[in-house]
Amino acid sequence: MAANTPRDYYEILGVIRDADADTIKKAYRKLAIQFHPDKNPGDATAEEKFKEASSAYEVLSNQEKRARYDRFGHAAFQGGGGGGQYQNVDDIFANFGDIFGDFFGGAFGGETGRGGRRGRSTGPARGNDLRYRTEIRLEDVIKGLEKEADFDTEANCDECNGSGAKKGTQASTCATCGGSGQVIARQGFFSVATTCPGCQGAGQTIKEKCTPCAGRGRIKSHRKIRVTIPPGVDTGTQLRVSGEGEGGFRGGPPGDLYVELIVKDHNRFEREGSQLYAEIEISYLQAVLGAEIEFETIDGEEKVRIPPGTQPGAQIRVDGAGVPILRGRGRGDLLLSVVIEIPTKVSKDEERLLRQLAEISGDPVLPAKKGLFGSV
Repeated sequence: MAANTPRDYYEILGVIRDADADTIKKAYRKLAIQFHPDKNPGDATAEEKFKEASSAYEVLSNQEKRARYDRFGHAAFQGGGGGGQYQNVDDIFANFGDIFGDFFGGAFGGETGRGGRRGRSTGPARGNDLRYRTEIRLEDVIKGLEKEADFDTEANCDECNGSGAKKGTQASTCATCGGSGQVIARQGFFSVATTCPGCQGAGQTIKEKCTPCAGRGRIKSHRKIRVTIPPGVDTGTQLRVSGEGEGGFRGGPPGDLYVELIVKDHNRFEREGSQLYAEIEISYLQAVLGAEIEFETIDGEEKVRIPPGTQPGAQIRVDGAGVPILRGRGRGDLLLSVVIEIPTKVSKDEERLLRQLAEISGDPVLPAKKGLFGSV
């Protein structure tokens, strides 16, 4: 295995591919306890295994990400969209929010140090990312296009700027949890952290709620935006549109919109990466003598040279008539597979000439009156 090739996520967690969510969660919990940085201070190997297991759990615990991974593997997350490899353990704690409180109850660090950063964020928080799938044609892949994305989402409330409090008022720190969003009870070595019942984990309470959003800080919104799709994309390509996701929480910034592309099958061309494949039909005479014929490529008609003596199944390359290279320069090629048409009927003159050719070449053929084409 190449040094930079990520391991299979199911293999990392030690579960089968059809494992249910509870099995996946238990497998991750076991590995997270075993390799947690607070339990293995200074152990670089344990830290890498902790990050590796967390990357796997982030994908396999999310139904949508897991479906994409099952279909495309690690390639599903190239170019953004979540599912990338963690480089820093602090990113894990920030991304998973209070999951470590659910798993460990703050056993590694309690309210201080790294454990304290695992609690639910109580200040402004970034909104969720959105996923939007759309189909495009192969012709669109060649030229690129702009396409409208039309979707429902939740946007920040303009009346309260996302705070949830009535205009002219503001939220106050929760008296139950002191703004942490959690209440912690110690049980020997372990600490059990649960969501604060006073503020439901927000860390703040609102006495006078904003009327338009009913104190939620967000309202339902229907959006239409134009998305630029560059040439060379493929099925599974994700385009990130910054700031076009769901509105933030408690006045935080919005998430991003990820547009996932599906390229529809073409009736004449097949694609592999930047290469296009198609069939070209020629006559047996063109195969023997060679020719220059017009062929309808994805861009339009182009002259294709058929060398003399071309055999069935031979490939003819048309340079630069394939798919543009995404985020690169140039285009792939078009590879034409030769199909030689054999006529079912010929004229009397054609049959006579063919029989003369067969006689010259010494090829045995059926007598004229019993031939496929009738008597001469």
